Amino acid sequence: MNFQPVLLWSDLLFWLLAFAVIGLGVYSARVEHLRRAWTRLGRDPVATGTASILCVFLAVGLMDSLHYRPRLEENLAASETLDAARYAVEVRSLLDALLSDLREQHEKTYSAPLAIRLYVMETEETEMGVTRDYPRLTRGGAHLADESGHRRDLLLRAAQGIVLAALLLFPLKMALARHRKRCPDASGFAWQGVLHALGVFLLFALPIAFLAAGYHVFGTDKVGQDVLYQALKSIRTALVISLVTTLIMLPLAIFLGIVAGYFRGWADDLIQYVYTVLNSIPGVLLIAAAVLMMQVFIDTHPQWFTTAAERADLRLVALCFILGVTSWTGLARLLRGETLKLRELDYIQAARAFGVSSARIIARHLLPNLMHLVIIALVMDFSALVLTEAVLSYIGIGVDPAMMSFGSMINNARMELSREPAVWWSLAAAFAFMLILVLCANLFADALRNALADTLADSQPEDRASSLATG
Repeated sequence: MNFQPVLLWSDLLFWLLAFAVIGLGVYSARVEHLRRAWTRLGRDPVATGTASILCVFLAVGLMDSLHYRPRLEENLAASETLDAARYAVEVRSLLDALLSDLREQHEKTYSAPLAIRLYVMETEETEMGVTRDYPRLTRGGAHLADESGHRRDLLLRAAQGIVLAALLLFPLKMALARHRKRCPDASGFAWQGVLHALGVFLLFALPIAFLAAGYHVFGTDKVGQDVLYQALKSIRTALVISLVTTLIMLPLAIFLGIVAGYFRGWADDLIQYVYTVLNSIPGVLLIAAAVLMMQVFIDTHPQWFTTAAERADLRLVALCFILGVTSWTGLARLLRGETLKLRELDYIQAARAFGVSSARIIARHLLPNLMHLVIIALVMDFSALVLTEAVLSYIGIGVDPAMMSFGSMINNARMELSREPAVWWSLAAAFAFMLILVLCANLFADALRNALADTLADSQPEDRASSLATG
């Protein structure tokens, strides 16, 4: 086999969460008020459009979570003496294989977006003597024999991407128009939102793809690495931080919040004391102390890691665990307050009077009526955790420096902005990708919150009381 599969801890948790989201969808389809909320959400073009963009980010993250070690090319003598195949120490992903041109072809140092020469002057020896000039790039615009065709080549490649996007969108637009003509009164899924989001994505992605085949679209950094490649690789780090932290935080918040609100008494007092103490400690200091202790532990046990990717991955998972343990308090407090209100409703009191066990009441009556708060908090915390990773990496207590992330890109760009001339494109690329990801998450969260609120407002008390008969 030409590669050896590698399963990192973050890969396992990321894929587990992806299947958990599918399970949540199946569960929501079985709960009446959640099913009505998702149906209402599907009729919102903003929700379907932003969800489509988020699915693109998720697809990039999943492709970057399939890791492997490529097989080394052995010479003939080695292949005759060695029976076992040897694999590279470097761990790659499926995304690395798809972006091999961007990953492997480096420049000497900085180059501006879509440039064909370095951003830094170098001394060159020519027939005319020693001169200082901006050297040509080894990859960016290397196919151009004459620099005068640079601008024309850029316009041609961008036009090819736009034309291809139009050719792909036109049949979809016509199919949607025919569907509307046949069913003018249909109030089903908002396909127009998906189509608009797909159109915007293709109109940007395809020209960038055509340009990236011959240029560095977002330039290169200090060591000559493509900034577009760094931004795409940073998507997985942002998703892992936000989603895996949520996976760790949710069970704690749901369990402790419901227990405190339902049982009250000493359990409520103890849980309130715990999250009050956690909230009284400055969050950044608590996270910094935990991360530094974990880093000391990793540095003292180098024999546990066969590759640098495993070492960086353990720090990433540890950061997710630390953020999850320290960020469950807000949702737990919210669920406690809602549980205190729900436990006093008539159908809960009737269930207790009939001798229904507390575990069955929580699972059958309380948890389904709290899931709307859990879903809203999950989506709202997503964008907050993406920004948290950027802040922590910026101050040096985030992910491993060898792992690409938006925070690391911003941190590296900090000194580049102070040089003359300023190198601005690393910061701009990280900002653009983070803005799109966080904005789509926030818009989707707003649409989801409105759909759930409208569905709960339309629900009649009899609908909740009827659940007692089925319990």
